[in-house]
Amino acid sequence: MRHTVIASIFAAVLLAPFTSSFAADAPREPYGIALEGFPYPYPVSFLPVINDGEELRMAYMDVQPAQPNGRTVVLLHGRNFPASYWAPVIKVLGGAGYRVVVPDQIGFGKSSKQQGDLHFDNLARNTIALLDHLQIAKADVVAHSMGGMLAVRIARAYPDRVNHLVLTAPIGLEDYRLYVPPAPTEKIIDTEDKLTAEGYRKQLETNYAIHLPPDQVTPFIDARFNIKGSADYPRWLRSFVASYQMIYREPVAHEIPLITESTLFIMGADDHNAPGRPNAPEALRSKMGHNAELAQAFAAKMQNARAEVIPNTGHLVFLEAPEKYDQLVLDFLAK
Repeated sequence: MRHTVIASIFAAVLLAPFTSSFAADAPREPYGIALEGFPYPYPVSFLPVINDGEELRMAYMDVQPAQPNGRTVVLLHGRNFPASYWAPVIKVLGGAGYRVVVPDQIGFGKSSKQQGDLHFDNLARNTIALLDHLQIAKADVVAHSMGGMLAVRIARAYPDRVNHLVLTAPIGLEDYRLYVPPAPTEKIIDTEDKLTAEGYRKQLETNYAIHLPPDQVTPFIDARFNIKGSADYPRWLRSFVASYQMIYREPVAHEIPLITESTLFIMGADDHNAPGRPNAPEALRSKMGHNAELAQAFAAKMQNARAEVIPNTGHLVFLEAPEKYDQLVLDFLAK
């Protein structure tokens, strides 16, 4: 029954943008590869950074609360989502007095798309450089999906800069190299280039077990497919594929038990996302993506951690169960 409902939701999502945007009198307006044309909920600023000799710009939102409590939260996005999807969490945190800093990592959203490979070490240094630029000595870090892998690297490399750590449906709780064979970049580029909106719908449904109304899902589809109309789309595509290779080549699972900062895992019970699983041998696929159980096992090994699993939610847990998620985060940060 649940899958039928999800399929119906995504059918509606696809029908609306494609009938309205691809009609002969209303062609889809392409976004730029820095998501020019895609609105963000707060003003966006840019920080110049240099990664592997390349001059780049890191986009970020810096949202000040009406009644500051003197603390800052940094929100780290996932691979398939622009930083704008944190909007409801920004509002809740701001209402509680937190200054909220929300970067788009290099290669994502409104930030520059690099020419070469991506590395978690570079992204971590960029994030710390942003804190330095904003004169923030220490922050709470709330991360989602791939952002969870980056948060682990930041917490391990810069423990004096992190207060609390919230890992929201993180990937990287297992080393995907143990299941998935390596894939050439050009092959992944070819596969991603052939992806259709219907194929993307199936990816979201299968990988993320999303339980959301159409109006909340449509922007993710738009952000992916409007960008294909840009003349720079091939450069975006190569940059995007580099992020998959980073996730595959730079596991953090072995670092998670070593985290000393106070850590909260918030997991969706239905979230079994495991990057690369379709390319794993069939006999190994069922062993991947047991994310809630993996988070609970890690929390039991760590000095100061716990895991909360929210039932009937998937990978986008903070959008699917906002009241429960917000209360967990606010209570945890207040400790």
